[in-house]
Amino acid sequence: MPSHTESALEAGLAALKQGNYQSAIAQLEPIATSQGNGNASLQAKVGLVMAYARCGELKKAIALCQTLTESQNPKVKDWANVALTHLTKKRKPSQKAQNNHQPAADNSQAATSQPHYSSTVPSVGLQNRYVGNNGLLNSSYTQPKEFGIYWRQAKRAKVWQPLKKPNLLPLRLLSAGTFMALFWVLREILKFVMASINITLVNLPYLEPIQLLYRDPTQLILAVLFIAIAISPWLLDWLLAYFYNQQEFSKDILPNYSRETPRVLHRYCQQKHWPSPQLRILPIAAPIAFTYGNLPRNARIVVSQGLLEQLADDEIATIYAAQLGQITNRDFVLMSLVMLITLPIYQLYRQIATWADKFAKGVFHWPFTVGSSLVYLLWCVLTGTAILYSRFRPYHSDRLAAEVTGNPNALIRALLKINIGIATDIKKEEQTSSLLESLNILLPVSYQQSISLGSIAGHLNFESMLMWDSVNPYRRWLTINNTHPLVGDRIRKLCLIAQHWHIDPEVHITSQQSLSEKTLQVTQQSFLLQIAPFLSIPVGCVFAGLIWLSWQTAFTLRFINLKWIYEDLSFVTGCLLICFSIGVIIRMNSFFPNIKPSSVQTDHQLPYLLTNPSSLPIDSIPVQFVGRLIGRPGMSNFLSQDLILQSSTGLVKLHHVSWLGQPINPQDLVGRQIIVTGWFRRGATPWIDIQSIQTQSGKTIHSPHPIWSTVLAVAAQAWGAYIFLVG
Repeated sequence: MPSHTESALEAGLAALKQGNYQSAIAQLEPIATSQGNGNASLQAKVGLVMAYARCGELKKAIALCQTLTESQNPKVKDWANVALTHLTKKRKPSQKAQNNHQPAADNSQAATSQPHYSSTVPSVGLQNRYVGNNGLLNSSYTQPKEFGIYWRQAKRAKVWQPLKKPNLLPLRLLSAGTFMALFWVLREILKFVMASINITLVNLPYLEPIQLLYRDPTQLILAVLFIAIAISPWLLDWLLAYFYNQQEFSKDILPNYSRETPRVLHRYCQQKHWPSPQLRILPIAAPIAFTYGNLPRNARIVVSQGLLEQLADDEIATIYAAQLGQITNRDFVLMSLVMLITLPIYQLYRQIATWADKFAKGVFHWPFTVGSSLVYLLWCVLTGTAILYSRFRPYHSDRLAAEVTGNPNALIRALLKINIGIATDIKKEEQTSSLLESLNILLPVSYQQSISLGSIAGHLNFESMLMWDSVNPYRRWLTINNTHPLVGDRIRKLCLIAQHWHIDPEVHITSQQSLSEKTLQVTQQSFLLQIAPFLSIPVGCVFAGLIWLSWQTAFTLRFINLKWIYEDLSFVTGCLLICFSIGVIIRMNSFFPNIKPSSVQTDHQLPYLLTNPSSLPIDSIPVQFVGRLIGRPGMSNFLSQDLILQSSTGLVKLHHVSWLGQPINPQDLVGRQIIVTGWFRRGATPWIDIQSIQTQSGKTIHSPHPIWSTVLAVAAQAWGAYIFLVG
């Protein structure tokens, strides 16, 4: 049994013994539905029957117990027969009829009202192994049971106290830092372009450099940025209408979708003495919402048609309230500026990629292809200046939305439905739309997180889905390159608000205490190995300091005279590069282990791989998934930035690096059935590092991740040694 499976099983059984049944269910369900965990799977199923029964979910307990009565293990079979008798014998006909007429959304509530049945389930000695070594279920495999998507429909607060006023100083400081980062990046890019133009003109005959381009562009950039902020509402109106067909949304139509929303907007704006914000709508199926503008009176709240159709009345109201929170905190001003700068650049990338496809066999194909990729990287850099700010601000808007509406449970449902809706849209469109990618930094949730999280919603309950997001001790470190906080973290905070107001939360998030000390210790070791290349930076600084001190001492004592050591500190860069190379090499074997056919996991085990709370990217789980490759076709996907595998279980993002001059690229296989072999990594955005892609016709594409990592390590080592020795 893998160590992570054993630790998760122990945590689930421990939670069951302590009476924490929701936590036990969240821990045990992924193990029970996974393939290849014979002993662990049976133990998890036994524990699940008890947990289901004792928290009132009788239908699930009976259904799972019936499957255990057919077990090949005699002890489990005998126990299941006894347990099934206890579960069914006291159910009165009238109560059965009442349960049969309960809608799926109310199953948990209906079952909870009958807790006395659960006490009749026979207990088991949780420390004893019910499944012996001779009783493994290796002969057949049953598809994981789909629980279906159902909602508790937890209530809202009828009377609630205002929450403690949050400290917005960190948000303000982060806003200033983000503006400075954006300004600095723009200035450096402009200075590079100006210098390149003049260097080119100097090297060409009969031409002179332009003196204006030698001037410092600082004041010009600052002036342009402040002017852009001033006119951002109207420019963005035009850009969004031109590129995405944004339209005005009448306040008279809004009550047809949500009667509560107009009341929330009117009441809050009246309290703040604001005019009501202008409403806009995007005619797309993906459920999204965002806000832009520069002042409360110029604010625009945009929602999609999909959001209005897929969310309930109170859920729509909480999303609008969250947008009011962004206006209140003024974070929408800076985000509007970032969108105003990045949106035209993204559209330029799309246009150049279109030209590259048009001239696929012409002389301009490769210049356009390289140009589109460079413009895309420029868009990523400019968007990256606001990543930290974008990841921090949703907590404040979520909090205000809950306080304005008194309904944190509706916001929880809204966030989950948005994830599901975005995953459904990607699956339907068979690619990530340009709108989702270009506006991602403004959306309520990240489309990258929605890819896997939203697509497995029908296979697991929400507690299991959000387990990693809320329990893994290093989850926040793994969101450094993410535009949004983890959905599980946001929902956990909303659940705390619900509990503060003494209402039952929509989702019962498991606390970190459910992880055993052994699991935490193993996870800590894995995390240190995960960040080995980055840990090499402070180690390199210490190494450089020791070298400087040693040679300085030797020079003072007249043992050796290396003057460059203390006159030229470039050797510090050499030390950093050498230590970085060592860190990459240390991590490489664990990051890319050999893939053996006997140890690979299949796509049916994707839910378990996603929910294992102790998993880290360094765990490098060998997988072989079968499914359909989706993503953007053509040169707009030249960097393989939009490759997704659509399996029978869910969606998972793919990472590919190409050989130089590779004749076949993965984007050429979009829409075809493939077999992906590689390493599954569980981070904030789960992904597979591809080793190979094989089609039904026998074509194979290799992705040389280990080779490029080796090249990187050798290059850093050689460069560092050169700097260190030459001085």
